[in-house]
Amino acid sequence: MSRIMMKTPLVEMDGDEMTRILWKMIKEELLLPFIDLKTEYYDLGLENRDRTNDQVTIDSAEATKKYGVAVKCATITPNVQRMSEYNLHEMWKSPNGTIRAILDGTVFRTPITVSLIHPAVRSWEAPITIARHAYGDVYKNTELRTKEGGTAELVFTSDSGEVTRQLIQKLDGPGVFQGMHNKESSIRSFAHSCFQFALDTRQSLWFGTKDTISKIYDGAFKEIMAEVFEEYKDRFEEAGIEYFYTLIDDAVARVIRSKGGFIWACKNYDGDVMSDMVSTAFGSLAMMTSVLVSPDGKYEYEAAHGTVTRHYYRYLKGEKTSTNPVATIFAWTGALRKRGELDKIPELVSFADQLEKACIDTIESGIMTKDLALLADAGEIPIQTVDSEDFLKEVRKRIEDQ
Repeated sequence: MSRIMMKTPLVEMDGDEMTRILWKMIKEELLLPFIDLKTEYYDLGLENRDRTNDQVTIDSAEATKKYGVAVKCATITPNVQRMSEYNLHEMWKSPNGTIRAILDGTVFRTPITVSLIHPAVRSWEAPITIARHAYGDVYKNTELRTKEGGTAELVFTSDSGEVTRQLIQKLDGPGVFQGMHNKESSIRSFAHSCFQFALDTRQSLWFGTKDTISKIYDGAFKEIMAEVFEEYKDRFEEAGIEYFYTLIDDAVARVIRSKGGFIWACKNYDGDVMSDMVSTAFGSLAMMTSVLVSPDGKYEYEAAHGTVTRHYYRYLKGEKTSTNPVATIFAWTGALRKRGELDKIPELVSFADQLEKACIDTIESGIMTKDLALLADAGEIPIQTVDSEDFLKEVRKRIEDQ
């Protein structure tokens, strides 16, 4: 079999711990034998981020803006323990957060479904994609805890010097306060990314806030989304999809009763929580894709899970691990498919489809990693639990047989 030729490189962002090991295995077993793989490589492993003062993360995001498509391995966001473990110069920020800020992107997370694993919500028949507005709210808040009563005010001084003051609350004893913000430009970027991704995937888009209570803050989200949608309304009608807004309470109820198969756009905190709920209800975070989409059409694909530290420590002891590589494989297939679409290489798009099908067929034949074996309802199909390396070899056999 001749290898598929690429025109434009993917931006390749390597990562940490067990997912870094899987990254190398996936390339050697499933990609390089079939594709003349062209990438611009950036090592986002924690040691290299520390060595470069995190410049490598910035460079990788800028390269994504240049080439349009990136694929990223899971990375460590260091805490105090990691500072000591890796002898870091600084507690570096989340690479995902840095890349999101540079691309001004929205994160879309979608479960990977297989017939042997049934969703916990019985009505769900198709995956639900969570679109998370990943800026502001509690993630960029300012907090204050007081030891006595007093008066709290919200004060805004405009660039022209005008001062606006609003009373938050007068307290007769100790209390806590939290200040949040968002940017209209960020909300507009979120809206464009959501509507473009809905058209790209031909799925309807749902959105919900609490604008009946938060009339200004949440109301701004509702108004801006509706305003931006006017630019996409005709294309939505042509595609046969809809934009649906409702209160977040009603959205949750409707999602639970739905059959799935749509995109659920959420504010930052809602998206953080609901993406974990959806992934767990569908089966496993290790079976969840994640793609960052910028409003101008740049894409960065990755797995939704972390670096699988516990398995990495076992790997360092020489033990084989049954770590699920599927979400990382789907990060590669997502990037390869998008690169093939943009560069008009149908063979590359087809290969991405074949590789995903090979993964699903392997699992549905009963061959899977331990995490899935614990969830599978196989009926009369015998379950064979394998380590990561053997799983990849089984997938490769199916690619070669297609």
